[in-house]
Amino acid sequence: MEKAKIDEMIIATAKPHWQKVAMIIAKLMREPEFSLFENPDKIIAERIYYLVETEKLASQGNIKNWRRSEVRLL
Repeated sequence: MEKAKIDEMIIATAKPHWQKVAMIIAKLMREPEFSLFENPDKIIAERIYYLVETEKLASQGNIKNWRRSEVRLL
């Protein structure tokens, strides 16, 4: 799966209000497209980090700590 497709899926799952990074990862891991990957959680997390760095998502907390950080749409 291309990175752009993963990014689209993350953006579609994110909301304008704050959500735990862990929740977004868990929701996306249920998608059949991710069943083919060995470590889908890490792939999704890397794309979330990228979307925060490129200011597509806002974050609060240390996003490397999935359960104690949150992201939202800008």
